[in-house]
Amino acid sequence: MKEFTAGTLRVVISENRAAMGAAAGVDAARAISRAIERNGAARIILASAPSQNETLAALLAEPLDWSRITIFHMDEYLGLAVDHPQTFRAYQRERVLSKITPRAFHGIAGESADAAAECARYSALLAAAPIDVCCLGIGENGHLAFNDPPVADFADAALVKVVELDDMCRRQQVNDGCFPALADVPTHAITLTIPSLMAAHALFCSVPGPRKAAAVRATVHDAIATACPATIMRRHAAATLYIDTDSAALLGEAAAN
Repeated sequence: MKEFTAGTLRVVISENRAAMGAAAGVDAARAISRAIERNGAARIILASAPSQNETLAALLAEPLDWSRITIFHMDEYLGLAVDHPQTFRAYQRERVLSKITPRAFHGIAGESADAAAECARYSALLAAAPIDVCCLGIGENGHLAFNDPPVADFADAALVKVVELDDMCRRQQVNDGCFPALADVPTHAITLTIPSLMAAHALFCSVPGPRKAAAVRATVHDAIATACPATIMRRHAAATLYIDTDSAALLGEAAAN
């Protein structure tokens, strides 16, 4: 395992995807345990994507007191039925909630007839107390949650908002095997904004695989700007980027040392 820093961002390179997930999950569990020790409870945000499978499995294998942990998730498609298998709540039910019972799980209702009201409801839940840990990934276009480059705003006044998904983001959902064709991927979603994610006390960002190599390179080397929203993590006081040798392939000298 290799490590280096980019700004304040700690970058950990593991030899493979399984090792990457194990490192991220164990580190996130330790941060959650510390929050429980400090506050008697913890509030966390979890991403919902195949890139997170190994990290979440490792996190759930740790001996955490889930009765003290409240879970939020990062985004949800607009317009999919509540029982649609590709909602991100379905992912959370399958990968997380089927294995543990948290104090609470707050789902985003993407099927709501009033998306603005749903954004306001979820914003109030998030704002009720600080977020201790956020486990997230990076999209092929550098997005965090569904903050694609055209809609990402590092100074967003909102905590949660409705966004239109860009073409690269929608194609990633097909690449990931979540939808059979581009036409099946929803065009809009509700997402936590960049400031909402960055407000978490600690970030644990898992990004495996060769299709993420360009986004990882941009995250580490490009100017901090919404052209690659993930670059903002280089300003976070406690963020770690976990990658494997495939996603690290374009980092050059930084990854070699």
